Amino acid sequence: MRLTAAIILLAGLGSPAAALAEDGAALFEASCSACHQSGGIGTPGIAPPLNDPALWQRLGAKAPDYVAGVMISGLSGTITAGGQMYAGLIMPSHAAISDADLAAIGTYILSKVNATGLALDTAHLEAARQAKPSHADLRKLRKGSTQ
Repeated sequence: MRLTAAIILLAGLGSPAAALAEDGAALFEASCSACHQSGGIGTPGIAPPLNDPALWQRLGAKAPDYVAGVMISGLSGTITAGGQMYAGLIMPSHAAISDADLAAIGTYILSKVNATGLALDTAHLEAARQAKPSHADLRKLRKGSTQ
């Protein structure tokens, strides 16, 4: 019994990003999957896929800033994702969700759904809350924007 408890305790001491991503999966399902579907596959015509390797490759090290900005400011306008155009897109802000929960969701999107090796931390979210990036700035950051 003690050995099992020790193994469970040591397993929980893994990387903080891995733990955040595990928590983020459940939070994503509760907060995001209604539109983006389980695993972030998206809903054609409604919500773009989040498992979009081309997007995350273009964003590179700016991916956490982008995710934080979208979560805090929301996103509207026209974007192309997964080869499909999303016009009139309106993703609401999720600024009412705690930074810890948003960091877990963002880390799940970045590390589990897209295997970028990146994580979203609360510092990115705090910066986004202060800067409140515009939807135009977020679309520009995507680098694939049509507006």
